[in-house]
Parts: sequence; structure tokens; C-alpha cells
Amino acid sequence: MKRVDILNVVEKLTREDVLMLESKPKSNVVKILDYIIAFSPVIFGTIYILEYLLVPNYRTNKTTNVYTYFIGLLILIVFAYFIIGLLNKKIFAKLRYKAPFYSFVFFLLMVYDYLTLKTGILILPYFPWVDKVYLLDCVKNSLILLFTGYFIGAAIGFVTGILCGYSKRANYWVSPFMKLLGPIPSTTWLPLVMVVSASLFKGAVFIIALGVWFSVTLATMIGIHNVDKSYFSAAKTLGARDTQLVTKIALPAALPNIFQGLTQGMSSACTALLVGEMLGVESGLGWYITWQKSWAEFAKMYAAIIIICLTFITVNWLLTKVRKIALKWQEVA
Repeated sequence: MKRVDILNVVEKLTREDVLMLESKPKSNVVKILDYIIAFSPVIFGTIYILEYLLVPNYRTNKTTNVYTYFIGLLILIVFAYFIIGLLNKKIFAKLRYKAPFYSFVFFLLMVYDYLTLKTGILILPYFPWVDKVYLLDCVKNSLILLFTGYFIGAAIGFVTGILCGYSKRANYWVSPFMKLLGPIPSTTWLPLVMVVSASLFKGAVFIIALGVWFSVTLATMIGIHNVDKSYFSAAKTLGARDTQLVTKIALPAALPNIFQGLTQGMSSACTALLVGEMLGVESGLGWYITWQKSWAEFAKMYAAIIIICLTFITVNWLLTKVRKIALKWQEVA
């Protein structure tokens, strides 16, 4: 094999490939144990369904078939993941790593189901069983509000962070406002904003965007400030313009901080969303939680909380994927 071909192969290796090559050969016993652990979510999920269908419910507690189909679908997905993993070592390694947690989730659901639906140890309305948790129109309104404020705050924060990080003049004017607004939670301004703003929706968007703006601005500014100044000097010596110094040096080096700011901004946005909807907006998950709590509809309240958590997890997962693609150059082969 030519030296050039070898170098090309090495450059294409990811960190996972290197770890796989460096790992010691496994014995047959360890391999069998890996297969059992990777398959364990299917086992625990099947046990959960059997418990759900065969163990009698407590008194008049009723169930629906929808939840059974939902758990069955999850089991089929994990099983398909396992089958594909038998043909792909990377996928199998990921499943082997995550399988204990998946199994634990099924176990927790089974325990909760037993304590609520099957035995009534945890009583209604405070602890509804899982298949009583439903929802929809408020989800749409909350997501529109959340992402409107999030993207506006992230875009403005990105621009402000670049200006403050690279320009001393911009930093001179913006830094005092950062110090003023930074220690104060964005939700503190909610009563004032709700009075001044033209509509409740716009006021809530402003509160969400304010928290995201601060997180992204601060993270971007710190990331650019941490860039080694010798990089800028070398680039200027080679004839780089100011725009090139920002796009080719400052931004790539600050990307890890920027993604961290985006993640923190989502956390701030979710908090501001809930507070804004609970106090002012007349539709959405936060409003829905307050409304259902006042009527002791805890199952519906928990449904809204779960959807908010799933939204936060999904956005963080997407940010992680984008971060891996954008920062692929950081991987050491």
C-alpha cells in the first residue's frame, strides 16, 4: 500500500475508529455478555408489556391499547437497532453503551405503573398512570413562542458577541449593559414588559430572546477573546482582511463556546417560556400547566411537563449533532 493511500486512510479515521483499533481483543464470554446487554432493552420492554397486560388493575383503574402499542413500537425500534448492530460494529458499540440506560427506563416505567395502575399505592389525581397522559393545541402555541424568541435572541446574540469579542469600541458600549442585565434573570422584567409591549405574545418573545441573547453573546465574546493573538498577527502578516480574521480565525476558534451558549440559551428560553405563559400568555404549555393544576388535572399537567422536557432534550440533541459536524476538525485521529 502506498504511503499516500495510508495517509488518506488515517485522515478518514474518526475517534471511534481509533478507539476500536486500539481496544484489546475480547474473549468469547465477554462477546456473549455484550450481546446480552445490548439485547436487554428488548427483554425489559417485553417484561413491562407482560406486566401491563397480565397483572390485574387496581379496583376501577382502566387502561387503553394506545400505550401498549407505543411501548411495543419502542421495543421494535430497539430490536431493529440490535439487528442492524449485528451487521455494523459502530452501531452495535453505541447500542451496547446505551442499552443499560434504556433497560433502566423500561424498569422505572414498570415500577411506576405497578405503584399507580396496578396497586394504587400512589393515588390519583396526584400520580396518574402513564397512559392517562395526553395533549396537543397548546404544544403548537408554545413551540411557536419558544422558537420565535430563541432564534431571534440567538441571531442577535451571535452578532453582538462577534462585535464585542473582536471590536474594542463595540465592547465599550455593550459591556456595561451585559454587566447590568447578566446577573438579573430575564423573567424579572416580565411584569414591565407585559405592560409596555403591544401584545402578550410579543412581550413573551422579548423575555425569551433576552435570556438567549445574553447567553449567546457572552459565550461568543469569551470564545473570541480566548483566541491566541498570534493567530491574528500571523494572518495580518499574510494579508488577511478584517472580515477574514473574523470568519477564518475568530469564529472557528469560538465555535465550542458558541454551541455552549446556544445550549444554555435553550435552558433559559424554556424557563422564560413557562414563566411568561403562566403569568401572561393565554395559551401554551405554561398556561396549560397552571390551568390544569387549578382543576386538579395532574395527568394533563404532567403531560405538558413531559413535552417541555422532550422539546429541550430534542433541541440539545440537534445542537450536539450540529456541533459534531461543525467541530469535526477538532477530532484527533
